[in-house]
Parts: sequence; C-alpha cells; structure tokens
Amino acid sequence: MRAVLNALTEELRRLKSSGERTVMVSDEGVAALRAVVARRTRAAGAGAMETGGERLAAGDEKKVTVFSSPADSFRLPQPSVRNLEVGGVATPVTVPPSASCLPSPPIVELPTGDKATRWAALRELVLNHPVCVANVHPGKKVVLGVGSLNAQIMFIGEAPGADEEVQGEPFVGPAGQLLTKMIQGMGVKREEIYISNIMNWRPQLPVANPGGEQVGNRPPTAEELAFCLPFLRAQIEIVQPELLVALGKTATDGLLGAGRFKTLGEARGQWHEFAARPVMVTYHPSYILREPTPKKKRLIWEDLLKVMARASLPISEKQRGYFLER
Repeated sequence: MRAVLNALTEELRRLKSSGERTVMVSDEGVAALRAVVARRTRAAGAGAMETGGERLAAGDEKKVTVFSSPADSFRLPQPSVRNLEVGGVATPVTVPPSASCLPSPPIVELPTGDKATRWAALRELVLNHPVCVANVHPGKKVVLGVGSLNAQIMFIGEAPGADEEVQGEPFVGPAGQLLTKMIQGMGVKREEIYISNIMNWRPQLPVANPGGEQVGNRPPTAEELAFCLPFLRAQIEIVQPELLVALGKTATDGLLGAGRFKTLGEARGQWHEFAARPVMVTYHPSYILREPTPKKKRLIWEDLLKVMARASLPISEKQRGYFLER
C-alpha cells in the first residue's frame, strides 16, 4: 500500500505542477482502494513471513545454504495502463505492480561448481526472474551485483536508480562515481571489490505514458526488500567476502531489520552482523553529494578507516588525515 500511495503522491505532484487543480476518481476506484486497505489490515495481524513452507519470524537471521519457488506457484503482479481523468480528460498512466502484491520471497538454489559457475547461474535466474522482469519499465534492466568474485569487501546499497536500470549495473551514476573514488582512497581498485544492492530493480513510480521515463525515486518498501534479500544472500554465499559495508539507512534496515535503528546515526561507525559476517554501517555516497562538506566526507571516511583496519589493509598517515579540517 505504501508503494501505491507514494506513486499516487508523485503523480498528483506532477499534475499540480502542470497546472491541474482537480482530479476525478470513480466510485470503483475508491472501492478498490478501500478493499486494499482492508486486506492489508487483516494481513498485518499475521506478524510473520512464509518462506519455503517454513514459518519464520520477521528479522530471523537463520543461516541457510539453499536460499525458488517455481515461477507458476504465485500470481505474478503485472504493470497496467490506466486512464486517469484530469479535468474531464482521460490521461494514460502506466501503473507499476504494487509492492504489496509481491509473492513470498524466493528460495534460491545455487548449483555446485566454482564461483564463476554459481554466479552465472544466479545471474541467469535473477535477470530472467518473472517478478524482477515485471517490476522494470519497458526497455530497462534488472540489476545484479558486479565485481570480483574473490572480493574481501562487499559494498551493499539499497536499489538501482535511473542510470543503473539503463546499464544494468549498480552504482554507475553520480553516487557510484563517488563510491569509486572512496574505494580508490582506500588503496583498492573498484574491480577488486564486489558491489551490489539489496533491490534488483528500480522501485517504480507511475509514468505519464507507456513508453515514458520515470521521474524521481522512492525508497523500496519492506516487501520489496524482503523479496530481493535471498538474491543478495546468494551473492554473499558465492563471493564469501570477509566484510560487508551497508550504504545508507534503507540498506541498513534491509540487512539488520527495519525499526531496529531510528536514525542511521545510531548504527553508523559500528560493527554489526549479517549472514555470519561483520557489517560496517555508513552513509550512502548521495549523502555527500547533497552537501559535499569536509565534515560529512570525514564521517564516511572514518567508517572506511575501520573497514580498512579490520581488512588488514595498509593505512598511511596521509589516509588517516583525509578530510580533517585544519
């Protein structure tokens, strides 16, 4: 429901900016919204997730080696094109599948073999998974992690953005370029690191026509994060990194549990655990892009110094002094 409301809000803002002041909603539309709210209210009482026939409490970090339900075992949500009446004029709007309609998180079965064989199988699964494919706009791509399969450190963000869904690779836009510089500052090449997101598609917002471009981003819902999390676990299982770095609040909530920390400041700079591996929480590179001050850069750099120390990477005095205001 949150995804639907976010999408509706963005569309109303767009219409307002174009000069429209009224929106006509049919009785059927109102009834449909009320029905969704009622279903969500009843479902909220369950308080648990169903996964692979086993009931797991939300946030359970039970380690499993097998992380797919057959594709025909669920009802696949599909995007639709609907006419939104604005001032008496019907305007076609592409409405993405609601995140609340997602099926249970998949079970990912990794084949035996070396890392390259297992990663290729996972890539084939994720890029062609019907739910992932249904949640990208036409012409865009599902995104899987990239980098060294022998990486010591794995960086994890939240979701692809506009640049990422075009190229099919995480962190290639402005935030990704800054992340590359941060990695290089650690004395490591980007290709020596593994970089991924919890989400494998860009969280959708409505577009004004079927072939239109999405404007803006929204945070992934808890349902979206939960659905994609098994794909991330599988990547960790293949790469076997020593350390994980969570970039931003959404990635932190997805790994450590939503609601565990009210603010990112409560979690950043500390070691946590996910998939039996230490996790350092820090800010997303976009945090610096919004206000690139030495103080903000230093906050992230202090977290990366801790990662370097735990990974036994050499740290020079010059590196220790990066972004210190004098």
